[in-house]
Amino acid sequence: MTLELTAVLAFVALQLAIGWWVSRRIATEDDYLLAGRRMGPILATGTLFATWFGAETCVGSAGQVFEHGVSITTAEPFGYGVCLLLMGLVLARPLWRRRLVTLADLFRARFSPGVERLAAVLMIPASVLWAAAQLRAFGQVLASASTLELEVAIAAATVITLVYTTMGGLLADAITDLIQCGVLILGLVVLFVAVVGDLGGAGAALRAIDPERVALVPSGGSDWLALLEDWSIPILGSVVAQELVARVSAARSGAVARGAPIAAGLAYVAVGLVPVTLGLVAPRLLGELEHPEQALPLLASEHLSPALHLLFSGALVSAILSTVDSTLLVASSLASHNLVQPLRPGLSERARVRLARGGVVLFGIVAALLAFGAEGVFALVEAASAFGSAGIVVIVFLGLFTRIGGRASAYAALIAGAVAYVAAGSAGLAAPYLASLAAALGGYLLFSAGARPARPA
Repeated sequence: MTLELTAVLAFVALQLAIGWWVSRRIATEDDYLLAGRRMGPILATGTLFATWFGAETCVGSAGQVFEHGVSITTAEPFGYGVCLLLMGLVLARPLWRRRLVTLADLFRARFSPGVERLAAVLMIPASVLWAAAQLRAFGQVLASASTLELEVAIAAATVITLVYTTMGGLLADAITDLIQCGVLILGLVVLFVAVVGDLGGAGAALRAIDPERVALVPSGGSDWLALLEDWSIPILGSVVAQELVARVSAARSGAVARGAPIAAGLAYVAVGLVPVTLGLVAPRLLGELEHPEQALPLLASEHLSPALHLLFSGALVSAILSTVDSTLLVASSLASHNLVQPLRPGLSERARVRLARGGVVLFGIVAALLAFGAEGVFALVEAASAFGSAGIVVIVFLGLFTRIGGRASAYAALIAGAVAYVAAGSAGLAAPYLASLAAALGGYLLFSAGARPARPA
């Protein structure tokens, strides 16, 4: 057994211990899906940051900057930071006051049970596909640290994730997120200090950055429609994600619900600038790379001691784990609470918890099957993140803050947004998400014309 695998397994053992400890506190559906609605500012901020700040944030943003430099087209980490700020400043308090279990609950109260079910059906695939991508990435880490075949490593990663997520629910997820958040930040800071030190200090590091790689507008100009598309997906496509809504709903007060996303958004941008900066200095240290996304791992392997490189590898594992458990809880909560429970009224709290846990196992198995054979799962994730979310965005904002529209308007927005996204993507349009937003808004307003005003939820 390698030292790296030993460290990963030790970290996993800690996760399982936390899941077992938290499982003894779970008695109700709120306990399992919303941590008993008792999250304080530190726990809420940590879990929000860790869930959003994944391994792809580190590796992907450094690779993008390595290849293209920094300009107005650089949406990461700023786009998701703005998303969190938008949630805190605009949506958090109104959502928290409604004591939702899932976002689909809002649609039942404001529109109809049918709209609730359709929204849940549109939201589940993104979480399952994202979980598949993270399980595959976790499996690759285990395989690279051992002699395991990738398929065996993915199966092991699935079992590990399912055991601790099924036991502890959101509270175990949040506590481990806080640990993972600390490990990730420490790993990035250690790498940053090592690289700057090897370059000769902060001044030398600044001089190592090619000035032509830092510009407001890239030298080749910018496609403003594509730019707006690139920024709208992380901001509008994610601000209504159930992973975010669940953590806001789990806050112990309205002040925590509002403050935690704001703090997490600011931390996201601040920490996200570390891989961006490393991506800027990497060309001086690494030269040309066939695969730019290798920039950050290569910097770690060349500039960290074996022990510190182990810490950095643990940070990437932490980022993966903090995302995959959240996605499985989201898929389960939408399916169990919004699709199954309405068909079985009168379920006891214990039965509801069992149903939610069963959903985690079911969607974990589905995600693992996708991870085994889907080479393009990461591309599917990007599509799933935008698919359906345009209609969700429209009915959340108009449903929360206006009396415009009713059930027909909500159906029109959800269906038009999803159909427009698929059609625009198939036709090769440059901005399919913007097209889906326009279609969803147009459908909502068209079917609200002449309709009797509704009371905001």
